[in-house]
Amino acid sequence: MIRKAFVMSLSAGQEVEYRRRHDPIWPELEEVLKAHGVLSYSIFLCPETNQLFAYVEIEDEARWEAIARTEVCKKWWVHMRDIMPTNPDNSPVSREIPEVFHLEKQVE
Repeated sequence: MIRKAFVMSLSAGQEVEYRRRHDPIWPELEEVLKAHGVLSYSIFLCPETNQLFAYVEIEDEARWEAIARTEVCKKWWVHMRDIMPTNPDNSPVSREIPEVFHLEKQVE
């Protein structure tokens, strides 16, 4: 299992709308994420800065990267571009954060 974290940001005043669009996410997007080896995916919002912190556990880097080439992901990006900064391809502006510490309880 591979752990990844990255940050994005949300446009001011869009907190409620961002939550609404994720509650729930589209079933077809959830299906694509799971089919591409996403084991766990969480996004947290810091309300003081509108910074989004994303944490994902994946099976494989190549499969994770392939998600961005799916039609449903591209459609999701278009759906979200009006409430967050995006790149020219409509993907959210994001920056990966390297892991510097991890603690996990061992299952006995």
